[in-house]
Amino acid sequence: MPSPFPGMDPYLENPGIFLDFHDAFIAYLREAMQPELPDPYVAALGRRAWVEVSERFIGPDVNVLHTHSLPASARSSAIPMSIANQGVSVATIEVTEPVVVHVPHDEQVETRVELYVGRGQDRRLVTAIELLSPANKTASERGRELYLRKQKELLDTKTHLIEIDFLRAGLHTTAVPENRYKRSVAPTPYHVCAHRFDRFEDFLIYPIRFQDKLPTIAIPLLPGDGEIAISLQKVFERTYAAGPYHREIDYTNDVPPPPLNEADRQWVMQVIATRST
Repeated sequence: MPSPFPGMDPYLENPGIFLDFHDAFIAYLREAMQPELPDPYVAALGRRAWVEVSERFIGPDVNVLHTHSLPASARSSAIPMSIANQGVSVATIEVTEPVVVHVPHDEQVETRVELYVGRGQDRRLVTAIELLSPANKTASERGRELYLRKQKELLDTKTHLIEIDFLRAGLHTTAVPENRYKRSVAPTPYHVCAHRFDRFEDFLIYPIRFQDKLPTIAIPLLPGDGEIAISLQKVFERTYAAGPYHREIDYTNDVPPPPLNEADRQWVMQVIATRST
């Protein structure tokens, strides 16, 4: 069953759904690119891993303070032998139990598409393609810190960088400076930002409205080798059809996060109503 929306589905932005969508979209994007690449280019999956404080409920955060008596062996070791042998009465030592604050951690892994040319020792990274995740766009998240660090590394090398932002919530994260982006591009909920190392001062922006199909974008190869065209709409449609999303989402009753403005909300309601008839 296809998504009811012409392009990106705002209901997929639910954090509980988006992580699955993220990894599936990346996998199908690689699949779409592979047959279009000239030899000896290959598309591979790259990974970025880190440990983050878990928000999962494990158990109580605080244990109630209480005291307990030391065991007999510990009490006797704390009493000088000269006193113990004389049978002197000694008060029981009470030890306060510390508060235990348990902080569970989860390993987080994000995937991306990496386009390489050559084999063996001659293999080099040509293009990195990222689909932004909630962790990349959230202040103080370890995932954002690592993402921005990698972004800077790529911008400083002879590597093309393509960033796909299908999330309305969170901070501006794509490589194009936010002030110049807002000055040059009309506001849209989603966008793609492409930076080619052979056009260092240019950021190629694909704005995406709710009403639009996802764009067909140019994936640059090395200068002189041209580029390939990939339809993000076709990748999206394959991702949605293969996934559990039409079963996970109740389009009639669920509300896409974050909240929509009134005009967009009315449009979304109209799309859902049309789907139901």
